[in-house]
Amino acid sequence: MSGPLVIRGSVSVPEAELMWRFSRSSGPGGQHVNTSDSQVELRFDLAGTQSLPAVWKERALERLAGRLVDGVVVVRASEHRSQWRNRETAAVRLAALLAQAAAPPPKPRRPTKIPRGINERRLRGKRERGELKRGRSERGWD
Repeated sequence: MSGPLVIRGSVSVPEAELMWRFSRSSGPGGQHVNTSDSQVELRFDLAGTQSLPAVWKERALERLAGRLVDGVVVVRASEHRSQWRNRETAAVRLAALLAQAAAPPPKPRRPTKIPRGINERRLRGKRERGELKRGRSERGWD
Protein backbone atom coordinates (compact mmCIF):
# COMPACT_ATOMS: atom_id res chain seq x y z
CA MET A 1 0.00 0.00 0.00
CA SER A 2 1.79 3.07 -1.20
CA GLY A 3 0.45 6.38 -2.36
CA PRO A 4 -2.61 8.27 -1.16
CA LEU A 5 -5.62 6.48 0.32
CA VAL A 6 -8.58 7.17 -1.98
CA ILE A 7 -11.80 7.76 -0.02
CA ARG A 8 -14.32 8.55 -2.77
CA GLY A 9 -13.96 10.17 -6.16
CA SER A 10 -11.13 12.68 -6.13
CA VAL A 11 -10.93 12.92 -2.33
CA SER A 12 -7.91 11.14 -0.89
CA VAL A 13 -5.72 11.15 2.20
CA PRO A 14 -1.96 11.51 1.65
CA GLU A 15 0.20 8.71 3.03
CA ALA A 16 2.06 11.20 5.24
CA GLU A 17 -1.13 11.63 7.36
CA LEU A 18 -1.48 7.89 8.03
CA MET A 19 0.31 6.45 11.06
CA TRP A 20 1.06 2.72 10.99
CA ARG A 21 1.88 0.55 14.00
CA PHE A 22 2.66 -3.17 13.97
CA SER A 23 2.47 -5.75 16.73
CA ARG A 24 2.14 -9.48 17.21
CA SER A 25 -1.26 -10.91 16.45
CA SER A 26 -3.06 -12.78 19.19
CA GLY A 27 -4.22 -16.36 18.86
CA PRO A 28 -2.55 -19.66 18.11
CA GLY A 29 0.43 -19.88 15.85
CA GLY A 30 3.34 -22.08 15.09
CA GLN A 31 6.80 -21.52 13.80
CA HIS A 32 7.40 -17.87 13.02
CA VAL A 33 4.64 -16.67 15.38
CA ASN A 34 6.85 -15.07 18.01
CA THR A 35 8.96 -13.17 15.53
CA SER A 36 6.49 -11.59 13.12
CA ASP A 37 4.56 -8.41 13.75
CA SER A 38 1.57 -9.12 11.54
CA GLN A 39 -1.18 -7.18 13.37
CA VAL A 40 -1.64 -3.71 11.89
CA GLU A 41 -3.00 -0.62 13.59
CA LEU A 42 -3.74 2.31 11.29
CA ARG A 43 -4.27 5.73 12.87
CA PHE A 44 -5.64 8.81 11.14
CA ASP A 45 -5.88 12.23 12.78
CA LEU A 46 -9.35 13.22 11.61
CA ALA A 47 -9.51 16.40 13.69
CA GLY A 48 -6.17 17.73 12.42
CA THR A 49 -6.33 16.76 8.75
CA GLN A 50 -6.41 19.30 5.94
CA SER A 51 -6.89 16.76 3.15
CA LEU A 52 -10.66 16.28 3.55
CA PRO A 53 -13.17 18.94 2.47
CA ALA A 54 -14.54 20.93 5.41
CA VAL A 55 -18.08 19.55 5.03
CA TRP A 56 -16.83 15.94 4.95
CA LYS A 57 -14.61 16.52 7.95
CA GLU A 58 -17.47 18.06 9.95
CA ARG A 59 -19.82 15.16 9.16
CA ALA A 60 -17.18 12.54 9.91
CA LEU A 61 -16.24 14.15 13.24
CA GLU A 62 -19.89 14.22 14.25
CA ARG A 63 -20.71 10.65 13.18
CA LEU A 64 -17.51 9.05 14.47
CA ALA A 65 -17.47 10.93 17.80
CA GLY A 66 -17.85 7.69 19.77
CA ARG A 67 -14.89 6.08 17.97
CA LEU A 68 -12.44 8.96 18.18
CA VAL A 69 -9.71 9.28 20.79
CA ASP A 70 -8.42 12.86 20.82
CA GLY A 71 -9.66 13.32 17.25
CA VAL A 72 -7.82 10.22 16.00
CA VAL A 73 -9.63 7.26 14.41
CA VAL A 74 -7.97 3.83 14.83
CA VAL A 75 -8.50 0.76 12.62
CA ARG A 76 -6.98 -2.65 13.41
CA ALA A 77 -6.52 -5.68 11.18
CA SER A 78 -5.11 -9.05 12.17
CA GLU A 79 -7.06 -11.68 10.25
CA HIS A 80 -4.29 -12.49 7.76
CA ARG A 81 -0.93 -14.04 8.52
CA SER A 82 0.81 -11.55 6.28
CA GLN A 83 1.51 -8.02 7.48
CA TRP A 84 1.14 -6.76 3.90
CA ARG A 85 -2.40 -8.17 3.55
CA ASN A 86 -3.34 -6.78 6.98
CA ARG A 87 -2.07 -3.36 5.85
CA GLU A 88 -4.29 -3.52 2.78
CA THR A 89 -7.28 -4.65 4.87
CA ALA A 90 -6.80 -1.81 7.38
CA ALA A 91 -6.51 0.77 4.58
CA VAL A 92 -9.68 -0.49 2.87
CA ARG A 93 -11.55 -0.43 6.21
CA LEU A 94 -10.44 3.13 6.97
CA ALA A 95 -11.43 4.32 3.49
CA ALA A 96 -14.87 2.67 3.81
CA LEU A 97 -15.35 4.09 7.32
CA LEU A 98 -14.49 7.63 6.22
CA ALA A 99 -16.62 7.38 3.06
CA GLN A 100 -19.62 6.19 5.07
CA ALA A 101 -19.15 8.80 7.80
CA ALA A 102 -18.75 11.65 5.32
CA ALA A 103 -21.68 10.65 3.09
CA PRO A 104 -24.51 13.18 2.88
CA PRO A 105 -27.53 12.43 5.06
CA PRO A 106 -30.34 10.51 3.36
CA LYS A 107 -33.31 12.43 2.00
CA PRO A 108 -36.15 12.67 4.52
CA ARG A 109 -38.98 10.22 3.94
CA ARG A 110 -42.05 11.79 2.45
CA PRO A 111 -45.15 10.19 3.98
CA THR A 112 -47.58 8.83 1.42
CA LYS A 113 -51.28 7.96 1.65
CA ILE A 114 -52.40 4.36 1.42
CA PRO A 115 -54.31 3.95 -1.85
CA ARG A 116 -58.08 3.60 -1.40
CA GLY A 117 -58.18 0.31 -3.36
CA ILE A 118 -55.77 -1.41 -0.98
CA ASN A 119 -57.78 -0.33 2.05
CA GLU A 120 -61.08 -1.44 0.46
CA ARG A 121 -59.58 -4.82 -0.51
CA ARG A 122 -58.39 -5.37 3.06
CA LEU A 123 -61.77 -4.47 4.54
CA ARG A 124 -63.61 -6.68 2.01
CA GLY A 125 -61.39 -9.61 2.98
CA LYS A 126 -62.11 -9.03 6.66
CA ARG A 127 -65.83 -8.84 6.00
CA GLU A 128 -65.81 -12.09 3.99
CA ARG A 129 -63.84 -13.87 6.68
CA GLY A 130 -66.30 -12.68 9.34
CA GLU A 131 -69.26 -13.91 7.29
CA LEU A 132 -67.57 -17.30 6.86
CA LYS A 133 -67.08 -17.61 10.61
CA ARG A 134 -70.63 -16.46 11.31
CA GLY A 135 -71.87 -19.13 8.92
CA ARG A 136 -70.18 -21.81 11.05
CA SER A 137 -72.28 -20.98 14.12
CA GLU A 138 -75.10 -23.38 15.06
CA ARG A 139 -77.82 -20.83 14.37
CA GLY A 140 -80.38 -22.00 11.87
CA TRP A 141 -79.49 -25.71 11.86
CA ASP A 142 -82.76 -26.87 13.45
